[in-house]
Amino acid sequence: MESMTLPKEDTDPKALACYGLYLPDLDDLWLRFVNGRPVSAVTIDFLDWALKCLEAKNKTDLLLVWDNATWHKSKLVSTWIKDHNLIIKKSGKGVRVISCLLPVKSPWLNPIEPKWLHAKRSVSEPARLLAAEEINQRVCDYFGCDWLEPLVQPKPNSKKVP
Repeated sequence: MESMTLPKEDTDPKALACYGLYLPDLDDLWLRFVNGRPVSAVTIDFLDWALKCLEAKNKTDLLLVWDNATWHKSKLVSTWIKDHNLIIKKSGKGVRVISCLLPVKSPWLNPIEPKWLHAKRSVSEPARLLAAEEINQRVCDYFGCDWLEPLVQPKPNSKKVP
């Protein structure tokens, strides 16, 4: 059996972050991995990307059900959603966001959570550690989606506007 201890010089990330959007009406799940931690600015990048994709599919609304992670409920994200929705209302074009935060400690209410659980069980290897790239590919394969360029944390002090 291969060692489960990482050498000190290993530069592979020790944790991975991935944004997912479950779209039952399209029978689809979209994924974007993150280089770094999932912070508010990266959440906005994910939402911006997803809304453009939804608009291309002629969708007009996104009901966003998510947990109480700090990067979901931050002032930066809530302000971005509010400003985005005002732009959509004025222009009459685009995809409106309806954000719904779940009660604390109630992940079973989020329809994407069982999908994450099954994916984690399917892609993990109990006998060895997997490299980040291999995990990313396995997750994409499991969900049948293309691997897309990861989202990147912006440089400090950069602001996001819609």
